[in-house]
Amino acid sequence: MANLHGEVYYPPEEVVARAHVQDWEKLLEEAAADPVAFWEARAKELVDWFEPWERAFDDSNAPFYKWFIGAKTNIVHNALDRHITTWRRNKLAYIWEGEDGTRRTMSYYRLWREVNRFAAILKSMGVEKGDRVTIYMGRLPELPIAMLATAKIGAIHSVVYGGFSVEALAERIEDAQSRVLITADGGFMRGKIVPLKEIADEAVRRSPVVEHMVVVRRTGHEVNMEVGRDYWYHELCQLPVANGTVETEVMDAEDPLFILYTSGTTGKPKGVLHTHGGYQVGIATTLKYAFDLKDEDRWWCAADPGWITGHSYIVYGPLILGATSFIYEGAPNYPYPDRWWRMIEEYGITILYTAPTAIRGLMRFGNAWVNRHDLSSLRLLGTVGEPINPEAWRWYYEVVGKERCPIIDTWWQTETGHFMITPLPVTPLKPGSATKPFPGILAEVVDEEGNPVEPGVEGNLVIKHAWPGMLRTIYGDPERYKEQYWSKYAKQGYYLTGDSARKDEDGYFWIIGRVDDVIKVAGYRLGTAEIESALVSHPAVSEAAAIGVPDELKGNVIHTFVILREGFTPSPELEEELKQHVRHEMGPIAVPAKINFVESLPKTRSGKIMRRVLKARTLGLPEGDLSTLED
Repeated sequence: MANLHGEVYYPPEEVVARAHVQDWEKLLEEAAADPVAFWEARAKELVDWFEPWERAFDDSNAPFYKWFIGAKTNIVHNALDRHITTWRRNKLAYIWEGEDGTRRTMSYYRLWREVNRFAAILKSMGVEKGDRVTIYMGRLPELPIAMLATAKIGAIHSVVYGGFSVEALAERIEDAQSRVLITADGGFMRGKIVPLKEIADEAVRRSPVVEHMVVVRRTGHEVNMEVGRDYWYHELCQLPVANGTVETEVMDAEDPLFILYTSGTTGKPKGVLHTHGGYQVGIATTLKYAFDLKDEDRWWCAADPGWITGHSYIVYGPLILGATSFIYEGAPNYPYPDRWWRMIEEYGITILYTAPTAIRGLMRFGNAWVNRHDLSSLRLLGTVGEPINPEAWRWYYEVVGKERCPIIDTWWQTETGHFMITPLPVTPLKPGSATKPFPGILAEVVDEEGNPVEPGVEGNLVIKHAWPGMLRTIYGDPERYKEQYWSKYAKQGYYLTGDSARKDEDGYFWIIGRVDDVIKVAGYRLGTAEIESALVSHPAVSEAAAIGVPDELKGNVIHTFVILREGFTPSPELEEELKQHVRHEMGPIAVPAKINFVESLPKTRSGKIMRRVLKARTLGLPEGDLSTLED
């Protein structure tokens, strides 16, 4: 890549020569002219179907769009079953390293066997097509195995990130009405045990709908096992019921595959629902073309399988394409800041896909930790979760990629299922821009009335046409789905992303951030209402408000404003106690960086807290229109 005229980075000739897509602009034009035809061609190219579709796309009940109507499939057939009859049966599906140095490898055949075993266990517990199964564990191979086993028998998985705490897990179990919970005794993070089983026990006490708990042994520390409810996974695997193979359930293309909860602007998390058919077409297409994935690659998506990035690009996408993926359990800088670079060198990783937060965190330790390792196996780098600041982009490109690895900066959401705005390896790059929409995705930046804004002007980012990997609804709440995503631009039929953005003169998109009351911390979305609810559940707190404040390392950190109940006085001890309370209720990612004790909060006359005013005051910015304030 050469750095020419105002920070445009062009791909090396050898990258272009090997890329799946040679002419990016031409493909963009062709796909934009007929998005449905583009996705239909990819569905034929990348995915096997038990029965073909009658129509590729149905918008008769918008915004409840459908794709590949009448087709029969199961994502597990494409991710596993079909590989077992080819040379890929002996190819590595996963290479795993635990934080403590434990190592495991799993071929496609071995993974298929394990998935059959787990599927048989779930069926023996009465799990049937359409039932929900909640999964709560760290980055273990058993997490994708549990997901695949659930999907294989036609059930719906709901994975809860292993960093969430009691209340968040209990809420998600309750909303999904899961009778089976799959967890682990614990996990390792920064040399300490994360007590997953203890958290799961308390969550089930709060939400007693769970009848069976399957526990994977990872740490070996002593945990409570309730007779008749809790079962060790390794013991279940020894039973006759776990032998043999389980037939993969034939699913309709629109049958639900999983629910994934994401924080909303109200207290209750949203259960985003994805389906078997369109989702697998979207993730396989985007992974193949954006990251140019090839059979000889060793792919490392350094996210957690508990988030959408892990669902799409650790579990289902790579397996559909028959790739070899690397998974690491622990912290990037444990025990030393070169942990990632050592593993890239040792395992010959060719593509690294991670969050700007991780990049900024590792930047702090300087270049020497990177430079002591041979990273010549890398050919592509990627980022996900939030816009990457140009400084971090350049460090990633120059120090990690040695100025020869294009950076695939992806913008997408839990709701979208797969990449929406992203370069391809052949795309000229601008640090900090996700470039242009992926072929077949029609995006725009519009004003409040839905009109496109001029280049350089900030507006609302919208998607103008449905896409196959999109969410189908919010689980159990179709009205909320319509209201949140489709009501603002109902006349135009645009999907509202909730992000603000601008386009430059070349049509490149620059994502600015959230426009609603969701705080993005280290790439994780946290609802202000959830944080405030956790604070108010403490006996000392009367009212609370939470805002996101820009942070160089995490993108944002949480600042909260608390009104105490009578009889309580502000103190450093109380601030620490409240932080620990939020940690207990929501998990460590939600802990406020600062708690401000205040006498009052800015509110509208209807009682809504004006968080934008708090943010403006915190950052020393103009407070804007205060005419709606109560006081």
